[in-house]
Amino acid sequence: MTKDAPVIIGSGHTKFGRLDARTLEDLMVEAAGEALKESGVEPKDIDAIFVGHFNSGLVTDGFPSSLVHQMSPDFRFTPATRFENACASGSAAVYGALSALKAGEARTVLVVGVEKMTSRTTPEVTKALAGAGYQNDPEEAALSFPQVFALAARSYTERYGSPLESMARIASKNHVNALSNPLAQMQRNMDFDTCNTVTEKNPLIAPPLRLSDCSLISDGAAAIVLTTDTAVGGDRRVGFRATSHVNDFLPISGRDFIAFEGPRKAIRGAFDKAGVSVSDISFAEVHDCFTIAELLIYEAMGLKPAGKGGEALADGTVYRDGKLPVNVSGGLKAKGHPVGATGVSMHALAYRQLTGQAGDMQLADPKLGLVFNMGGSGVANYASVLEAV
Repeated sequence: MTKDAPVIIGSGHTKFGRLDARTLEDLMVEAAGEALKESGVEPKDIDAIFVGHFNSGLVTDGFPSSLVHQMSPDFRFTPATRFENACASGSAAVYGALSALKAGEARTVLVVGVEKMTSRTTPEVTKALAGAGYQNDPEEAALSFPQVFALAARSYTERYGSPLESMARIASKNHVNALSNPLAQMQRNMDFDTCNTVTEKNPLIAPPLRLSDCSLISDGAAAIVLTTDTAVGGDRRVGFRATSHVNDFLPISGRDFIAFEGPRKAIRGAFDKAGVSVSDISFAEVHDCFTIAELLIYEAMGLKPAGKGGEALADGTVYRDGKLPVNVSGGLKAKGHPVGATGVSMHALAYRQLTGQAGDMQLADPKLGLVFNMGGSGVANYASVLEAV
């Protein structure tokens, strides 16, 4: 990285969960305030604000980009823009901020990702999220996202054998990891047998997906402060060794879904730009919207060959004490998945890992972190390789 390359100098993160008493504005202001305080930057010194927010009818706030201005009168007249790219809206905002910094249009910026989902019923949330699928094919338009990823699990079974045991191990791993994350929505130890067994408390949602295979409906916000100004912020600085953004075709019918070619191209592209391989990565925060997605991401990362992702669980690689821990935060599965906040949350928690501020989640001396945030069924794909500088 060059001397004036963009770096993260502060992070903010609300608790994720069912936050009935909190508005979208409340969540944005809290996360932004924490990030600014940690960075030592005053609101008057922020050149631009970038907001990741999906919405799709989840809340009535259709114009949220200036809500964070409620934090301080010094934000008045600061330009702010909302970014939307389905479940990757948060990373879209981060990358928009990076573009402005690299172009010299700004020197210090604030990124906020936010979503409030729990004020809608589960069917309403399911319908809102389905809007991120392909609407011009009646068969695809009729699918909910659990049904889309159930299709992935069935296709995996037909090609390679059943992934259900591996999916249950992913769910259990991420729930155990979330026990160390005070910000996580669900801090409940769920063992393999619980996750692997269909019961009244763990019913089939979209066969073969069980409830334990699905991420959570969540409220929450996260924020980061980025700068190219070497005089701003303290000595806790994390840079982007590389970034890669790939969008694939929206229709599932136009691609080999479980080959996860979009995620593969984004992750491998980031590795190539960074001059690293998967063996150099210390940890990864990845988009486990459904457990089958995390399994496919193991293969997209190059941890294991296609059809062999389960071996990364069997040999312990992806566990907290393994060679490449995945989703130490609990992931979307247990930390929660407030859609627009997810990509910013991943970058914020990776920043904390790399600067030794991750609390009970802290790993021993991590050097490089991978963030992979995905919108839709492997459609919008963002991969960042982060390192402390």
